Amino acid sequence: MKNKEKASFFDTVKTVFYAVLIALFIRTVAFEPFNIPSGSMIPTLLVGDYLFVSKFSYGYSRHSLMFSLPLIPGRVFSQDPERGDVAVFKLPSDNSTDYIKRVIGLPGDQIQINNGRLFINGEIIKRKRIEDFIPESFDGKLKMIPQYIETLPNGREYKILETYGDVGPLDNTPLYIVPTNHYFMMGDNRDNSQDSRVIKEVGFVPLKNFVGQASILFFSTNGKARLWQIWNWPISIRFERLFNQIL
Repeated sequence: MKNKEKASFFDTVKTVFYAVLIALFIRTVAFEPFNIPSGSMIPTLLVGDYLFVSKFSYGYSRHSLMFSLPLIPGRVFSQDPERGDVAVFKLPSDNSTDYIKRVIGLPGDQIQINNGRLFINGEIIKRKRIEDFIPESFDGKLKMIPQYIETLPNGREYKILETYGDVGPLDNTPLYIVPTNHYFMMGDNRDNSQDSRVIKEVGFVPLKNFVGQASILFFSTNGKARLWQIWNWPISIRFERLFNQIL
């Protein structure tokens, strides 16, 4: 009887061990879950969104591993990010903090913001005014934020917000020239995003710091319910966002 119990215990341990290994393998080479803690990518991503990041989209580096273990030299199976991708990367200033922004500038590009308008290689980027964005409010106050559709040179379209119109703190910048193997990243919530426009804090992002491409939302909550408040789940889960592709 004791031998059977002992064998059963070790079988359970082996099962758990293999399950952990499989989970770590999937997390490293395929998809890793992330959550959105800030509003820098509104309206594309909302606070409380949970998403999968495709690890194989750009190849693998040390940042593909847990704790960024230095086991992969450089980058293997490398693929270049495309303009307009929403990507997760490690903040260059500390190589540990996860950031998520949109790829705006490619290596060699000249980027500048002038009176709120984005210029790439001297050409103004098309911007179309659409309906105002209405953020979620828990205090009953209605706030309208100017919203646009921006179209990049490769045809990629996405929505951006201009909370302060075209006179925000980062709506006039110097000319940035993106170095080789680096990228210029910006948040879609233009007046509430610390991104490559802030050189000392973020700056140009090297390819080796890319973790992966944001691919699909698998869960979203507006924060109105605690985990144990099951009765509030129906009003806190954003069902309309579940399993949406991130564009």
